[in-house]
Amino acid sequence: MNKNFKETLSDIKAFVFDVDGVFTDGTLFLLPEGVQARQMNIRDGFAIKHATEQNYPIALITGGEDESVRWRFSNLGVKDIYLPSTNKVKDFEDFVAKRGLKKEEILYMGDDLPDYKVMQMVGVPTCPANADSEIKKIAKYVSDKKGGEGCVRDVIEQVLRAQGNWVTQK
Repeated sequence: MNKNFKETLSDIKAFVFDVDGVFTDGTLFLLPEGVQARQMNIRDGFAIKHATEQNYPIALITGGEDESVRWRFSNLGVKDIYLPSTNKVKDFEDFVAKRGLKKEEILYMGDDLPDYKVMQMVGVPTCPANADSEIKKIAKYVSDKKGGEGCVRDVIEQVLRAQGNWVTQK
């Protein structure tokens, strides 16, 4: 029997996220000397920090090369950061093996075609409201929030609430 999205939340033990288009709206700011900057939602950061404090493994798998992404998420407690990922499936499988997880225990959020294959492998594929149409078709849940506007907080909060681990439930 296929479970609906809400029923699958109690099975989730880990999260995997793409970065650009999920934590950001996809906009890159070009600063002097070729420095690129991204804008991220602070509430997404809070949710990541809270989930890591609750011992949920979190991985970021991104094709981007910006070391500031590693710095930002390391400071939030994320230990598994694949940057730059040239093969998201291989990096995902590394995370699963390293953490001793089952693929069906993982919620993945991606927004574009490089995320497609991994999204087909996980228990709960999700995406932001402004994801590519092909990604929306395979997602079990499409957030009402766009990339960079709290979609990460949305899915993490739903999972942690379903499991009694959200901040206000303690």
